[in-house]
Amino acid sequence: MNNSVTNTARLLWAGLRALLVLTVVTGILYPLAITGVAQGIFPGKANGSEIKADGKVVGSSLIGQAYNLPLKKGQETPEPDLKWFQGRPQNGLGTNSVNTQYKLILSGATNRSGDNAELIKWVKDAKAAVIKDNSVNGYTVKPSDVPADAVTSSGSGLDPDISPEYADLQVHRIAEKNGLPVARVQKLVDEHSDGRILGFMGEPTVNVLELNIALKELVARS
Repeated sequence: MNNSVTNTARLLWAGLRALLVLTVVTGILYPLAITGVAQGIFPGKANGSEIKADGKVVGSSLIGQAYNLPLKKGQETPEPDLKWFQGRPQNGLGTNSVNTQYKLILSGATNRSGDNAELIKWVKDAKAAVIKDNSVNGYTVKPSDVPADAVTSSGSGLDPDISPEYADLQVHRIAEKNGLPVARVQKLVDEHSDGRILGFMGEPTVNVLELNIALKELVARS
């Protein structure tokens, strides 16, 4: 009986010591080490890839934002504010996403198939809106000019980037709405276009938030 109690107590004490050691190593030391390495080598990414403007954080380079007009009485979704570069469809330019406000809690896709009638209608409506909104001052957007990312949302609904082709398509509208030369707006897009990662992975992109911050600064100087 005494041996049994002694053995049980020894095993419990050994288990408790293992629990304490593992808690300290995996619950305290390891997280602190990883946090230290991340802060030392990748501080920007470790802190959420924040983007600042006018001395304050205005967003993250990883999360898209909506650029809409104030919601009018009776409207369910606001209209896009066309003086800004628009991201992938959410409000205004098609609602083919479960995420209509770039809300993190609603991240996800509709999972509709390519031949789904509702999805096809969304894409057609989005394309018509893109053509209408961006055909200004004699510049005409043809249906074949509209890239896929202009009429479809991303899988997460949070994509912060658009293709350079979609950014280029918006240049004339942006210039007209802000009273800027087309060439200057085009240069802005070119300056904020990123190529493929390591030259071969992924596709060229333009971060919409960074582009709009640069546009705001350009308008302020004009």
